[in-house]
Amino acid sequence: MTDRTHIRAAFQPDAPSLGRGLAELAEQAAAGTPESCGATATAVLAEEPPGGVDADRTTAATHPDLSALVSVQLRVGEGPILAALNSGRPAGADDLLHDDRWPRYRARALDAGIRSSATLPFACDGLTVTVSVYGLRPGPLRRAAQGATGLLGDLATESMARDRLYRAALVQVDQLDTALRSRPVVDQACGIVMYVLGCDPDQAFDLLRRLSQRTNRKLAELAETVVRTRGRGLERNLIEFGRSAAPGPDRPASGPDRDLPG
Repeated sequence: MTDRTHIRAAFQPDAPSLGRGLAELAEQAAAGTPESCGATATAVLAEEPPGGVDADRTTAATHPDLSALVSVQLRVGEGPILAALNSGRPAGADDLLHDDRWPRYRARALDAGIRSSATLPFACDGLTVTVSVYGLRPGPLRRAAQGATGLLGDLATESMARDRLYRAALVQVDQLDTALRSRPVVDQACGIVMYVLGCDPDQAFDLLRRLSQRTNRKLAELAETVVRTRGRGLERNLIEFGRSAAPGPDRPASGPDRDLPG
């Protein structure tokens, strides 16, 4: 599939998830490279290392054996995928039987009957995607893969990066909405704390925030408790925590832990 319009259409329906986008990318890469026997697609975030236990290992493959080839590369830190991620350039092998650059990957690939492979890297807005095609016979795959798969990889990576940013924006909007909806009750709770302790608004909010952390409760939930009880029964807790939250020469830096009533 080399038509740019058709390729775009495959990756723009209703903001697909990263996993779904990678699966579609792998299928299209295999279909667009007739010399290959299958393909894989991986995604690595900019803040994650390419390999190792902390790496983001979002992967899709057209065959389970090929998925295992990706896993062994990320686990041992060698192979064409890691080479492409580290260099930002295509990597691969024309004949693994006579290529000893990546011994552990090579052994696993030959065991699966793979003789050749080519990996293309793509990057957009903090997301790096690699597309790998594999062959059962020796021979160059890089040139074949760079045609339709190169165009496909660019468009798909751009689409998945936009989708990731869109989803992150939705989370931020939801968090902001929650904060805005909880602000009135927090302000009311601050007013009650100001009355009980005789402090100013900033001190009241800081005390509620510290008490929220100390009792492992969300600030909004704590504020609702204070407002619901109008501070009754909480005076002692608030006063003691207020004292402990402001360490002085004769006071400890922290006071006793006391849970507020729910």
